[in-house]
Amino acid sequence: MQPQPLPLEEARGDGAENTQWSRPECQTWTATLLLGTCLLYCARVSVPVCTVSMSQDFGWNKKEAGLVLSSFFWGYCLTQVVGGHLGDRIGGEKVILLSACAWGFLTAATPLLAHLSGAHLVFMTFSRILTGLLQGVYFPALTSLLSQKVRESERAFTYSTVGAGSQFGMLVTGAVGSLLLDRYGWPSVFYFSGGLTLLWVCYVYRCLLNGKDLILALGILAQGLPMSRHTKVPWRQLFRKPSVWAAISSQLSSAGSFFILLSWLPSFFQETFPSSKGWVFNVVPWLVAIPASLFSGFLSDHLINQGYRTITVRKFMQVMGLGLSSVFALCLGHTSSFCTSVVFASASIGLQTFNHSGISVNIQDLAPSCAGFLFGVANTAGALAGVVGVCLGGYLLETTGSWASMFNLVAAVGSLGLCTFLLFGEAQRVDLSPAHEDL
Repeated sequence: MQPQPLPLEEARGDGAENTQWSRPECQTWTATLLLGTCLLYCARVSVPVCTVSMSQDFGWNKKEAGLVLSSFFWGYCLTQVVGGHLGDRIGGEKVILLSACAWGFLTAATPLLAHLSGAHLVFMTFSRILTGLLQGVYFPALTSLLSQKVRESERAFTYSTVGAGSQFGMLVTGAVGSLLLDRYGWPSVFYFSGGLTLLWVCYVYRCLLNGKDLILALGILAQGLPMSRHTKVPWRQLFRKPSVWAAISSQLSSAGSFFILLSWLPSFFQETFPSSKGWVFNVVPWLVAIPASLFSGFLSDHLINQGYRTITVRKFMQVMGLGLSSVFALCLGHTSSFCTSVVFASASIGLQTFNHSGISVNIQDLAPSCAGFLFGVANTAGALAGVVGVCLGGYLLETTGSWASMFNLVAAVGSLGLCTFLLFGEAQRVDLSPAHEDL
């Protein structure tokens, strides 16, 4: 009698979960995911880069522009846990591919659909919510994938390298997008980022993924099969630990402060320095952030290999990523020089990349068996902070007329998360228990 093949999620639990990439496989996937993260942010920041131009075309004021900018996070916060759980269950690479296909098509189609609709504000708000829903699964699925496939001693550098794709994406959109915006108008930015994403999806499907496994994964999702015993999450055990709440708080602060800057920095430079070139302030901060992210990953792994305690290294990274970066954000609100503002913005954004080697990897330290789920919970909190923070930033700007109030908000959010992590953060595993609770 022939043995029956295991369902995909059980196969993952029995074997694939413990199969790590070889070095050539790791290098190939790291480069591919770096590009994927780049394209994720190309699509994500298309609206912030085009906000002023779209506001002029559609007649939006600051509050309406803030509504459109923040609406992305309304959807983004709803699929974090789902993305992490699906990544733990069917494989993060499959979740990433399916979501990228959908958001790439939506981004490319946005200008056409926007011009077909008379209610531009309603359509763009709905479109950004849907984009947020689709992109929300990406980083939890990525965390799940890397926690299972990458050696612990190489995890920080790999994650920070892939995470550098976010800065690279904003660099590409800031440089190429600004040129396209000036020459061909804001729709060209959406065509550019959406089209490249669809090309990336075709490459991954043809060259790196097994088509049969992808079809099997789609079948499992369509049938809604019950979760196997290997993918149950000890959620009660996790949420009794102060270190887990410290990680969630720190992720909330790092994501919230980053999203506020990401959404409002282009408008800050365009309004404060109207004669400045968009490609300068949309490029330089992210150009600085790429080597900063790579350096933080190298430094983190090096310090751990030299014998420093893991939690000591993680906390040091957070001091840089949340503490020192907040200082430079505060300085942005008290300068009238364009060059000085670019330097402060570059320092703040560059230092925030140290979070990739701090809190982002700390979640994998705490619960590698369900890292996708836990990161999804933490990033949900961060996305909610983004919703509130971006809207609150627009409100503060409209009521006070001062950009300093918005940068004060960034510093306050970062300082809160840093203090919590320094007091309660740990790096010991908290998911080791024979008694797992049902999700």
